[in-house]
Amino acid sequence: MDEQKFICKFCGSDSFTKGIMDNVVKLRPIDKSFFAGSALIYTFCKDCGEVASIKVDKPHNF
Repeated sequence: MDEQKFICKFCGSDSFTKGIMDNVVKLRPIDKSFFAGSALIYTFCKDCGEVASIKVDKPHNF
């Protein structure tokens, strides 16, 4: 899988990293309270913190 090359729209940097938001904060369908959901993967600028991409880790859960 090819990594997309990002250029920060805020500061112009090309230095990005990824982080995952999971555990308590999970994406789930609006109409389902008790649902496994999925973590969110953020790609963000290492220099200013601007978020370039948010991806659902397990879209097949939906």
